[in-house]
Amino acid sequence: MLCNPQNPTGKVFTREELSAIAALCGRHDTLIISDEIHCDLLFDGRKHVPIASLSPEAANRTITLMSAAKTYNIAGLKTAFAIVQNREMREKYLQYRLGMVDSVNILGLEATLAAYRHADTWKSGMLSYIQANRDFLTTQLAKHVPQIRLIKAEATFLAWLDCSALGLQPDPQSFFLEHGKVGFSAGSEFGAEFSNHLRVNFGCPRALLEEGLQRMVRALEVRT
Repeated sequence: MLCNPQNPTGKVFTREELSAIAALCGRHDTLIISDEIHCDLLFDGRKHVPIASLSPEAANRTITLMSAAKTYNIAGLKTAFAIVQNREMREKYLQYRLGMVDSVNILGLEATLAAYRHADTWKSGMLSYIQANRDFLTTQLAKHVPQIRLIKAEATFLAWLDCSALGLQPDPQSFFLEHGKVGFSAGSEFGAEFSNHLRVNFGCPRALLEEGLQRMVRALEVRT
C-alpha cells in the first residue's frame, strides 16, 4: 500500500524513489495499491508521478485510487474511482467490490466531472492560498513554539507536528482540546508510536488558522 503524496507528512515521492519501490514489488511479485488522492495538491512547483506511469510492468501490477474529493472539497459526495489497467485484476476488483462499495451517485459524478473539466483557475488560486497557509504555520510555530518539530509539507493540506519535547499530558491532542479548545487529529491514529504527534489541517481560512495557533500558544502559557 503506497500513499503518494503521503498522509500525514505531506511527502511527495520522487521518480527515483518510486522506481525503487516498483522494482522491489517486481522482484517479489507484489501488488501495488497506490492512494494518490492528494496528487493535485503539490507545492513549490513539484510534479506528481503516478507509480503506474513508470513502466508497463509497474502499471500491470498497480491499482491507483483517486478522487476529486480532497482537492475540490467535495468529500461529502462520497465519489472516488480506481484505475486498474490489468484486465484480469480489474475483473477481480469489480467482483470483490460488489456488496462492499456503493455505486457512484449522480451528484458526485457530475461534481467530479465539473471539477476536472472547469475548475483549473479555482485550483490554482486555492493552491497558492494553502501554500501560503503552510508557510505561515511553519513561521509562526518556529517563532512561538520552537519546541514543536514540523515536517514542512511538500503536498496536501496537512501538517505533521512532533510535540514530544513539550511533554504534554496525557497527549498533545487531549491537552490542546482541553486547555485550548482547539481540535487536531491525534498522532496515535497513525500508530501508538506517534502518540506525541498531531496532524493539523491548514486547508482553511487564514483567520481560523491564526485563531487555532493563538489558542495553542495561550494553552502552553497557562501551563507554564
